[in-house]
Amino acid sequence: MRDFDDQEFTRVRSDKHLFINLMKYLRPNWGKFVIGILLMFLTLAIDLLPDFLLGKAIDMMIKESISQSDKMNYVIFGIAILVIVLVVALTFNYIQTILMEKLGQTIVLDIRQDAFEHVQSMSANQHNNVPVGKLVTRITNDTAALSEMFSDILINFLRSSLFLIISLIILFIYNWRLTLYIMGIVPFVALSMFAFKNLSRKAYRRTKTNVGILNAFLSENLSGMKVTQIFNQEEKKKAEFNHLSKELRKSYLKEVFIFGVFRPMIFVFSTLGTIVLFYFAAREIISGSLTVGDLVSYSRYLGKFFRPIEELADQYNILQGAFASAEKIFDVLETEPEIVDKEDAIELETFSGHIEFKNVWFQYIPDEWVLKDVSFEVKPNETIAFVGATGSGKTTILSLIVRNYDIQAGQILIDGIDIKDIKIASLRKHVGQMLQDVFLFNATIRENITLFDDEIPLEEVKKAAEYVGANHFIERLPDGYEHMVLERGNNFSAGQRQLISFARALLYKPTLMILDEATANIDSETEVLIQESMVKMMNISTSIVVAHRLSTIQHSDRIIVMSDGEIIEMGNHFELLRHKGHYHKLYELQFESEEKHDKKR
Repeated sequence: MRDFDDQEFTRVRSDKHLFINLMKYLRPNWGKFVIGILLMFLTLAIDLLPDFLLGKAIDMMIKESISQSDKMNYVIFGIAILVIVLVVALTFNYIQTILMEKLGQTIVLDIRQDAFEHVQSMSANQHNNVPVGKLVTRITNDTAALSEMFSDILINFLRSSLFLIISLIILFIYNWRLTLYIMGIVPFVALSMFAFKNLSRKAYRRTKTNVGILNAFLSENLSGMKVTQIFNQEEKKKAEFNHLSKELRKSYLKEVFIFGVFRPMIFVFSTLGTIVLFYFAAREIISGSLTVGDLVSYSRYLGKFFRPIEELADQYNILQGAFASAEKIFDVLETEPEIVDKEDAIELETFSGHIEFKNVWFQYIPDEWVLKDVSFEVKPNETIAFVGATGSGKTTILSLIVRNYDIQAGQILIDGIDIKDIKIASLRKHVGQMLQDVFLFNATIRENITLFDDEIPLEEVKKAAEYVGANHFIERLPDGYEHMVLERGNNFSAGQRQLISFARALLYKPTLMILDEATANIDSETEVLIQESMVKMMNISTSIVVAHRLSTIQHSDRIIVMSDGEIIEMGNHFELLRHKGHYHKLYELQFESEEKHDKKR
């Protein structure tokens, strides 16, 4: 069974740390929150009033000095007051609910937006180390878990806490002796809440982790379903999914168990408080120091004292779940991007296409060098090709040119400027990339080419598609440029996806064109079409090409041969053949293999 440990989770945070960070999102909406608190105070005061009136009414009803008609008048007056109180309380509650729900959704929107923007700023290396499914869980599930905290739990937590304090004060005012007896239970309540907090946070944290793990597994396996089916791995994947689902169920049940133990404990303490009350209250009534009406009011306020404790238990349970989600979210938000702009970085307004590598050293893993003292120069409008075995460092060079990673030693110059002194976004806007594994969005062909820029006219889109030869198959589709592309472009061939990506790159008129294995894994007819498109695009920009098929790079201005992270040969096609070195061997092996393949056909 594979290890699906939640590797992106690194820090356990205190409630104080999380609360301070979450309050940063509350600050811009402070006005709404204050109004919500004011409404809470009003409803709290209204909620306390009926119990006071009830006690007075009972004492008045049992007084023999008041006539029956006056007693009925008092009853009618009391009922009228209670109806008014009920209507006002319902109105305030409605306003508070709507206001706080809007507040909660606004804050969650801000957190979700910040999380998404932060994920976009993370480097390629950081994205490689965190499964997509886990990031999806952080941005969707975990932010949603915070919504209830801001819209309901936070205000009610404050309300219950305040209710608890006010009820305690009223209890002391009514009868301080009875209250002192009952307070003997409070330390046990506090200890149980402290224990519950620690246990529930761990349980919620494990559940959030397991949700992320399961989502990562689903994302990975749904994307790789073809591989699973081809190699008959369905049963194995089913077993893995079953294992992860059981782990998630186990963590959920642990949450339920912890809360299931804690909630009845609060009820037990509440019941004990009531027993203590009636024992000592009976003695005081017999002695004449306590009236029946005061006992009724006192017992109801005691109920209001224990009710917030029960409510706090429920709210604290949800709050711990929200804090566990907040830990996950802030784990993302507090992860510093590895590749960032310097404070004094400049805009690359224009780019001639001149690139220079000076003694560049690079490693993904410490002490495992992928590039070793690499130096070369690309002049404007040149076409430079890289060849070499898998793992020789070709694709790494392309990643460094668009600054997906930072080098450990040496220098990369863009038009004579150190790449670290240039704003990343301004550099990348001058670069068009065509990779072997083309990514297409689940949208129309037009939207894939324009990258959802509605301001680009359809005629410009058609010109770009026609220039690279993509118009031939697009115009045969039922909806043409409005034809929907399925997820990852699965309803198109590899060659068609390449041509769409060519049109996309051309539309943005890049100064530098990067083509990484752009003609691999496609049929010969489409390869010819793509090669023709490549030649056209190379003629209008500086181009850097990586290809295993040497036929695609023979007309390059220079070919750089890589081996084990080092440049071992450099020259044009004919110079390298005359040199009879590594490139010559590659050429002979490849074309000998192609000739044998043609004879078999």
